[in-house]
Amino acid sequence: MLIDTLPLDVLPATPVAARIGLLALATDLNSEADLRRMLPAGVGLYCNRVRHENPMSLAALQRVAEDLPRAGRDLLPGLALDVLVYGCTSGTIAMGEAQTLKLLGEVRAARHATTPVTASLAALAQVGAHRVSMLTPYRAAVNRELGGYYRERGLDVLNVSGFDMDDDYAMTDIAPEAIVAAGIRATAADADALFISCTALRASEAVERIEQAIGRPVITSNQAVIWHALHLMQLAAPTQAPGRLFNATRVR
Repeated sequence: MLIDTLPLDVLPATPVAARIGLLALATDLNSEADLRRMLPAGVGLYCNRVRHENPMSLAALQRVAEDLPRAGRDLLPGLALDVLVYGCTSGTIAMGEAQTLKLLGEVRAARHATTPVTASLAALAQVGAHRVSMLTPYRAAVNRELGGYYRERGLDVLNVSGFDMDDDYAMTDIAPEAIVAAGIRATAADADALFISCTALRASEAVERIEQAIGRPVITSNQAVIWHALHLMQLAAPTQAPGRLFNATRVR
């Protein structure tokens, strides 16, 4: 048997200028692929999963905190991360935004940390939105908590419309065309913007069609996470990143 050592110059190179770590729910079918397609070349996304089972509820989402230390510890051990993301909007509400950010800081060292709630609040401020309509896949109990929290953070939440679901897999099955129709219907006449919550929804595929129909910005959980991560790293967004949110920071 021949055992050979290859010279280093023939090995493939995969240069990465920045690393984003994602702690996603075990039941999330969408966020990894969705986030990657909005990233510029040279930014890597690396995911680990935290324990969660359907049906989704505030109590179940609170229990995710028990597995965050294990998931963070096992995410690229020994390598530096530029941004660490907890990839669940309703889960951030269930644990509390401040507590979620605190946990992220404890479970995995990174230069920055964010959540879909943190990112969406920053994104809504970026587009100058104060009066907001919301669309979610969640049941009424989660919607009440979600709307209430954004009101506490100073937004005028005009309405929260939901698909009344508690199955993450089924949420990803909702076609972007259905999200477009629901988003148009959910946007109040005097809303400054529409926020579509949930990393499991394929909402970023619907953003530009809804914006064209309503004439106002649309922010989604995953879109906001990528915008905020790039903002924290002071990197520009690629041309394929959807929506008005990215207009000022695109690479052309």
